[in-house]
Amino acid sequence: MTQIGMLGRGLCGLGLVVMLSGTAQAAPAAAGFTIGSPNVAVADPAVPRPPGKACTVELFNDVSFDDFGTRPYSYAPPAGCGTHWKKVVLEADFSVTAGRQYDRTATLWLGGVNLYFGTTQEPSAAVSPQWHVERDLTDYSALLRQAGQGQAIIGNLVNSTYTGVIHGSARLVFYPGGGQGDVPDAVYPLGADPVGNTTVLNSGSDQLAKTFTLPRNVERAYLDVFTQSQGGDEFWYTCVPDAYAAQTSECGGGNFREAEVSIDGQPAGVAPVMPWIYTGGIDPYLWRPTPGVQTLNFTPYRVDLTPFAGLLSDGAPHQVALSVAGAHGYFSATAALLIYRDPQAAQVTGRIVRNTLAGQPPTPTIGSTLATDANGTLSGDITTQLSRQFTIEGYADTSRGRVRSTVTQTVGFDDTQSFLIDPSTYDQHSVQLTRVDSLSTRQRGPLAETYEQHVRYPLDLDYRQVTAADGSLSAATTVRQSQESNTARGLAGIPLYTTRLSNQVEAADTLQFDASGAFTGHTGQHNTQHYRFDDDLGSCYEASVASTGGLLSGYTQGQGCAGGRNRLSWFSRPDGSPDSREHAPL
Repeated sequence: MTQIGMLGRGLCGLGLVVMLSGTAQAAPAAAGFTIGSPNVAVADPAVPRPPGKACTVELFNDVSFDDFGTRPYSYAPPAGCGTHWKKVVLEADFSVTAGRQYDRTATLWLGGVNLYFGTTQEPSAAVSPQWHVERDLTDYSALLRQAGQGQAIIGNLVNSTYTGVIHGSARLVFYPGGGQGDVPDAVYPLGADPVGNTTVLNSGSDQLAKTFTLPRNVERAYLDVFTQSQGGDEFWYTCVPDAYAAQTSECGGGNFREAEVSIDGQPAGVAPVMPWIYTGGIDPYLWRPTPGVQTLNFTPYRVDLTPFAGLLSDGAPHQVALSVAGAHGYFSATAALLIYRDPQAAQVTGRIVRNTLAGQPPTPTIGSTLATDANGTLSGDITTQLSRQFTIEGYADTSRGRVRSTVTQTVGFDDTQSFLIDPSTYDQHSVQLTRVDSLSTRQRGPLAETYEQHVRYPLDLDYRQVTAADGSLSAATTVRQSQESNTARGLAGIPLYTTRLSNQVEAADTLQFDASGAFTGHTGQHNTQHYRFDDDLGSCYEASVASTGGLLSGYTQGQGCAGGRNRLSWFSRPDGSPDSREHAPL
């Protein structure tokens, strides 16, 4: 992953590395955060847990990452903890020693399946950041019932210049007592590495693909998708169409990206691409001590492939593939196929009866009002828009009769990039919204089960570089980034369960350079994060963090929640995605 100081003409311009300095790290509090500390502070909640004693399996402990090799480990299910669990949680702790270091991609794997995907916090000369991440892996219980080989991958260059050594520990925590049939029956990794690794997608035609011969009683199917921007695509959300790249001094290739899923070459679903910003992105000071939305811990997007259940059950090999429309060098991708089987049927039959996604290529509409006046000032907007609606419908003849599964989805991408460029000023303001509205329906006779999800990824990024008469310059950046998700589950038209999630980060900073281009300091650094989740069963979590000058200045928790207290039901997922209860069969 590259780190770009975002100077020069355009946000993808000069690859200047700004290494951070800072105050010595304050001692952590016994619980919560320490006001005045430069250490990582996020408002994200931990994964909710059920009551009862847990079993823990250590994957690795205090492992150093100082090269580009993998760190293998062996896994065995927890002894004396049963084979079905109410909850399985991955817990991982990371740190990086004080010094110079880039942000790094971090992944954990087992049997080819991704257990964790995220990036690392950058250190500074005097700050050695530490952070904790968690992921709900209950839906991966079938994988975890078997012993296997795994590996941790955090490629990290350490030498006399880049001195920060990353350390990490990880474990799986099991809460026994789960029922049978409430989680997928099988988990299949996409990708060629039997232990696990990502696949590089350099262009829109590149694919991460795997051919499976699945059980003949598939009842439901889902694909968990990760698509991470890397290299020249790291700042894809700031790029412009090739026709305008030269005059705006920006990266080309446009800024529309979307993950595409296919089965045997037939379009089968789409997944939005989250505009993650890593801790070295644009201006490293922006992300101290609070990184961007999901930066340290990515959330996969789950694509519903259930309309294909009958097709996937025919005993023939089927290829499941993932690509990224608009990829321009490059995206790092992985995915896991989750299968539910009909326990009462040896054979499920069925077919696709409608697929309007086929024949709808993801081709955005581009507009431009860019113009140069008599003084040579370039100003105007470049707009990129796409909106399409599709329905995929199939049926499966199961032990409970014929089940019709329909996925209806509206996907949209709206982006406006406003430019003002003259001899002393370069201003680029990007306002972007990636949105997905989906409805999954499974109907048996008059009984219909529905799952509705609305996802929004707003991004507002303003970069303003001004050159003074003496040749010195300032580069001011303001970022507003959000993840919004609402879900609703219903049965026979009766609402059963709804969730609402909002995760917002705002950050600002101004870098300063002398006439020779040497970094001289920064001013006005501040950032905030506000996270809220609630559902109609009374779960509520709300927290905020704020910083000034790279030091934590405020932390609140519980404001706005029922009774002024934070609580999460153990079966709730803070990202608003369905848990095992929401996948209960008809």
